Amino acid sequence: MNIPADCKYTKNDEWIKVEGNAGKVGITDYAQEQLSDIVFVEIVVAAGDTVKQGDACATVESVKAAADVYMPVSGKIVAINDSLPEAPDTVNKDPYGAAWMVTVEMSNPAELDSLLDAASYQAKLDQK
Repeated sequence: MNIPADCKYTKNDEWIKVEGNAGKVGITDYAQEQLSDIVFVEIVVAAGDTVKQGDACATVESVKAAADVYMPVSGKIVAINDSLPEAPDTVNKDPYGAAWMVTVEMSNPAELDSLLDAASYQAKLDQK
């Protein structure tokens, strides 16, 4: 299982990779593995939208289930991954790279403190 050390994680299996005051957001390797073959991705926010920590930003559907993707932090959406809905299987192939969903400019970087680091996320998964 791939859990990059340079990301922070939510208990709901989202990741954020912070660069400066912005962060790219997606779902974890564990989440895509549990969902199995991703067949549909819908980004439900647009560039310029203001979101709060815990707001839904996307929906992913697989042959098994559908799941909402929640924002790990609050802020303003500055970019969305327009290519993902056209190639939803990218989530299975490259969850931490090409399958990023949105980039958010954080309004409250202190919210990162409520997220899990890689070791804590691994420990959470080990308890499942």
